[in-house]
Amino acid sequence: MKTWTTILALALALSSPGTVPSAAQAPPASGKPAASSGLDTSLIERLTGAKGSLDATEGVFKVSVPRTDLGTRVGGVRLHPRLGLTSWAAFQRTGNSAMVMGDMVLLEPQVNPVMSVALDGGLEVTALHNHFFGDEPKVMFLHIGGHGPVEELATAIGKVFRAMEEKPPAAPRAEIDPAKTTLDPGKIEQILGARGDLKDGVLRFVFGKTARMHGVTVGAAMGVNTWAAFAGSDEQAVVDGDFAMQEEELQAVLKALRRAGIDVVAIHNHMTGEEPRIVFLHYWGVGPAERLARGLRSALEAQTTAEKAGR
Repeated sequence: MKTWTTILALALALSSPGTVPSAAQAPPASGKPAASSGLDTSLIERLTGAKGSLDATEGVFKVSVPRTDLGTRVGGVRLHPRLGLTSWAAFQRTGNSAMVMGDMVLLEPQVNPVMSVALDGGLEVTALHNHFFGDEPKVMFLHIGGHGPVEELATAIGKVFRAMEEKPPAAPRAEIDPAKTTLDPGKIEQILGARGDLKDGVLRFVFGKTARMHGVTVGAAMGVNTWAAFAGSDEQAVVDGDFAMQEEELQAVLKALRRAGIDVVAIHNHMTGEEPRIVFLHYWGVGPAERLARGLRSALEAQTTAEKAGR
């Protein structure tokens, strides 16, 4: 008797109005405001200039730009966009605003121009690295993110996508042999406010930082340091190096370096489990030695200001 009562109750429940979603109640297709995500997907597509798809389960709307124009091969294998050559940005509602996360597929010369567009648009740059070995032409991956009104985020992403279509400027080149370095160390030391070590034609500076790993304090000698190396002449020099930063310092340093015309070539971690978390940024610049030193000084000052603000 109980079995038939249970079956009857289930049948009545299933036949009740509103139990089974109608077509009108189904999540709207891409191109219409999605009730399940709280995002105006048509607005996102229009502002980004890219088509998207909705993951109704997670409430995420993702727009994609397959890089069909690169012709990249790895070990003779032609890379299709579905093998990892698709730029994308995913939007998710967060309270009264939204967040975006994305990954831009870029040729090396495109990296810094596109990065500047992202930073100028109010987005954060969170990582820069390779995904392949031996790829021709070389492809880099720029990870970005942001929080704010969805219209502002989508507008910024649209600018990034459009920047990918522009022909990047030629990378600066210089015939520099460190064995023939003639630059004046004193001028650079005065600008940076630190003493450098000139050896084998390379003037090198190291600025230490500390973190803790496995209960042990680690510092400059263990690799937790910002460093810079100069070579060349006063008129034409090269600087390269590495910034060691806490996470809250990264965006300020990125903006300072890009404003100074210094290229960022990698953003990643060197350790795991450290406290506080340390992010490493590698950079490269070519130009007059004093201009490079002033650009580096501006990044060091931006790092110090961000560090104090984060305390």
